[in-house]
Amino acid sequence: MSRRNDHVLGLDIAYHGGMTSSRHRRAILIVCDGLGAEWISEAHTPTLKALQAAHRRATDHRAVFPSVTRVSAASIATGCFPGRHGLEGNQMALLEDGRLMVHNVGAPSFRQTMRRVTGKTLRVPTMAERLASSGGQVAYSNVSPGAAYFLDPDHFGTVLHRAGSFGAGGTPLIGDAHLDVTHDLDGDIEMTRRFCAEVVPSADFRLAILWLANPDLTLHHDALGSPEHLHALEVTDGLVAKVVETIEAHEDCFDTLLVVGSDHGHETIGRSVHVGKWLSGNGLDTEIKEGRIGVASQGTSALIYATGAAKAAVADLLPKMRQERWAGSILTGDALAATGLSGETLYAAVDTTRHDETNRYGIAGTRWLVEDGEGTPEIGCGHHGGLGLGETRPFLTLVHPRFGRGEIGRRTSLVDIAPTILSFLGQSSEGMDGAPITI
Repeated sequence: MSRRNDHVLGLDIAYHGGMTSSRHRRAILIVCDGLGAEWISEAHTPTLKALQAAHRRATDHRAVFPSVTRVSAASIATGCFPGRHGLEGNQMALLEDGRLMVHNVGAPSFRQTMRRVTGKTLRVPTMAERLASSGGQVAYSNVSPGAAYFLDPDHFGTVLHRAGSFGAGGTPLIGDAHLDVTHDLDGDIEMTRRFCAEVVPSADFRLAILWLANPDLTLHHDALGSPEHLHALEVTDGLVAKVVETIEAHEDCFDTLLVVGSDHGHETIGRSVHVGKWLSGNGLDTEIKEGRIGVASQGTSALIYATGAAKAAVADLLPKMRQERWAGSILTGDALAATGLSGETLYAAVDTTRHDETNRYGIAGTRWLVEDGEGTPEIGCGHHGGLGLGETRPFLTLVHPRFGRGEIGRRTSLVDIAPTILSFLGQSSEGMDGAPITI
């Protein structure tokens, strides 16, 4: 076994040998964005593989729908599915002055837009809000601004992000207090260095979150199985090892639950389609231009919004849409609600087709990308957002003697992370969709 794996397994020994009632109880959550469970192996991610072998691991762990980072962040933060917390996609439509307007949720200003239009940000409390009076939350994130800020959209704790860092109450953090990192692997490395130096040794929080941009960021530009992808896995695995090493170095002072997981996986993009243009070309151009219909891309899926009589017009077209090569599942009504997604103007979700093709690195399966109008589609690279097997199987590992080792004996989801953390911290998870993971 490698030296790194020996060290990771040593964390279990340190926990069992050093637990005292006087130690500060806290939780640390690491999210490796876009790291599907099938990519954890001795060869590519020895640290993560060793953690799974030595501690409690989820073997039937699911993403939320849409399987995108911004929705995932809100679901992890609240313990609720999108239909409850209200953040419906990486893009979502808001009804403004009677017109559906599709917004990029990743924009730094989207929280203000959402609050202006709907009167609030998320509809349910986040962990940051629940912990505000009992130690607080701090989050370091290198993904999109929207994904970072929806961990704590109303400034109950501290969020550090390259687009702007804020303390409790929304106080801007400037100078050395700001997280001035690049949006790449080097940025993940520097963010982790600061997290280990500033956060792990500190008693000034109950929950700390480290959200790495990779391997997701790499996969949006490089193919699954490519040297770039494997390098991103290696670097990400090494960053987890660094956090584990730092936690272990301070274990005499803290009783730490370490939660390590991901939000979704990836699938290969083989071709693309613009669903909005398809609707326009099939008789709904006026409805789209006048804001009675809106299409929000989620990568390998799309959300179709409609108001008034336009809902019937969309319904009339769905049988024709189902005949298209790019249309896999089309969900409406109860089928859509069963995914945990719902909204007053949200009418349908389209999950794109999977084809039995293999990329140049031998990774099987390709999907259609729903174009979002914000850039040129990158064919052959990874993406996510739909209901495919690769994109909906994140991983989850719980590191603490209270949870022991072995498989979690039930299906779990992203919404189970918050109640599990809160239960460990002695806090209520009342009102959440998820349930605490127990031994």
